[in-house]
Amino acid sequence: MKKASLFLIFISAFFFTFAQSEDASAKRKTVPVVNIKDVFGNVFNTANIENGGKPVIIDFWATWCKPCVRELSAISDVYDDWVKETGVKLYAVSVDDPRSSSQVKPFVDGKGWVYTILLDQNSDLKRAMGVGPIPQTFILNGKGEIVWSHTTYAEGNENDIIEVVRKIVRGEEIK
Repeated sequence: MKKASLFLIFISAFFFTFAQSEDASAKRKTVPVVNIKDVFGNVFNTANIENGGKPVIIDFWATWCKPCVRELSAISDVYDDWVKETGVKLYAVSVDDPRSSSQVKPFVDGKGWVYTILLDQNSDLKRAMGVGPIPQTFILNGKGEIVWSHTTYAEGNENDIIEVVRKIVRGEEIK
């Protein structure tokens, strides 16, 4: 009887562990649904972050964050090539507060960035996504699932970003 009980406990634990690992791999995180604004003051629901089945980059940044500006400027230098090659779309989410968010559009225009710029003035999306230090970059696959994330910026990190995007386009697993 004791052996049978131990066997049942072992089998139950095995199936419980297997079921949990399957659930974890089967459920990828998606972007939380939050209302923020675009640079024109229009409400933008994050459920509308999409790219017709192609990869999406979401980059959290601020005008006062030097590494953020360096990252988005480095990407800007190659962004047209990235779009032609992979069809990727970048959403740059500014976390500038309400006092400084009026400076975001002129700042972006001065840099010549062609990204979709969103304003998360109250950090609602930032909190919902668990963003810590910025810049923080997320990459979504064509199904809107977050498959990769990176915090901070060092020269050359944009190469890591495009490599992940290329893997998505090729249908490779992102680890």
